[in-house]
Amino acid sequence: MVKKSTNGQNRRPEADADGNAMGLTEAFHPIASDGFTTAMPPMGGAGSVEEERIVAGPEGTFEEVDLGGEPVDDEGLAAGESFGNEAAFEDFYAGRPLPDDEAAPAPLPTITHAATTKPASKAKGEGPRHGRHAHAATDGDGKPAVPEYMRKSRRMRRILIVVIIVLVLLLAAVAYFGVQLFEAGNSTGVQQAQSTEQEQEAIQQEEANDASTETAKTTTVPNLVGLLNLTQDEAVEKLQHGAQVSSTREVNEEGNPIKSEARVALTAEPADSRTGTPTVYLGLNEEGRVIQAGYSASTTALGYGSLSFADAVNNEDIIQKTLAEAGLSVPEDAVALPEDSAAYTTFDTDGKTRTKEYCSFNGTVDVEGVEHTWSAVLSYDYSMANASGNLADTVRTIFVYINA
Repeated sequence: MVKKSTNGQNRRPEADADGNAMGLTEAFHPIASDGFTTAMPPMGGAGSVEEERIVAGPEGTFEEVDLGGEPVDDEGLAAGESFGNEAAFEDFYAGRPLPDDEAAPAPLPTITHAATTKPASKAKGEGPRHGRHAHAATDGDGKPAVPEYMRKSRRMRRILIVVIIVLVLLLAAVAYFGVQLFEAGNSTGVQQAQSTEQEQEAIQQEEANDASTETAKTTTVPNLVGLLNLTQDEAVEKLQHGAQVSSTREVNEEGNPIKSEARVALTAEPADSRTGTPTVYLGLNEEGRVIQAGYSASTTALGYGSLSFADAVNNEDIIQKTLAEAGLSVPEDAVALPEDSAAYTTFDTDGKTRTKEYCSFNGTVDVEGVEHTWSAVLSYDYSMANASGNLADTVRTIFVYINA
């Protein structure tokens, strides 16, 4: 039986040089010293090649497998069979005998069969390893990893999208509030216009109804003509009605004959909530004599009610009637309002809302051969009425003066 080496094919390099590239013949037919092949054991006999099989072991080496036949020893020979010496053993496997006196042959080249190993296990999610350049990195979920620059780009896009959305919302909010402010301004303007129109309609309605409105008269006008040429004390005593001097002041005006003035309150008369008690004004000359007598009171207290300014002057003749009560008769045509109401009307900044109506009148009347000059003022103050929205809060006051 032939013994095979576990180191691979046992042939010398010189065998290839003789033209036998594969070396198959030499591997199975040893060559003798004369160049001819040696005899092989008969086929089919004990220890034949057919009865053996060479297989690769788990470490990648070749092993002998006995396919049947006689038992072999540890050298692969049949029981009782052995090589005569080591040289014969080497010559048998080398393919040709060596002389006993030659040096040991050079070591035969061997082909090492590396142990077959399993490929390194691939990480989860990795593809086939074709090369470093083909390696694809993955994230924790096994998906292909995204490069850092792409993550930054995506992050920047998200930020830009959020900023654009915020800007759009801000623009929408600004547009919405702008429309609301515009509509509120228009609504306020319309309400103010409607309020003014309603106020004017109410005034016109009041003017139409004032003439028929009757108000109880709560005070009377004192005889002012009878106070002329009296001293202050005499005049206060003649007035009665709880007359009390409330204040006095000196007048130092060049060319003015009046040198002092006294204000006398008629405390016994009903007081008006807006104008107070009726008041008498006395103008004294250097001798202390009354040369001017005046009177003021609420038109409501005199019984004229809520008459409009124009109606009170033109239709009710409030100036002439008050002077007549004071002792001075004035012709009806002596008092008239200007045709343009703007001459005696003051408007608010809007140019429509009235704040005040004020007009003065004057003239001369002969009384028992003595001429007396007179003056009068009618005043309507709408400040309180505009604030409350009630025309009844208008302050209506009349002033009349008679000079000696």
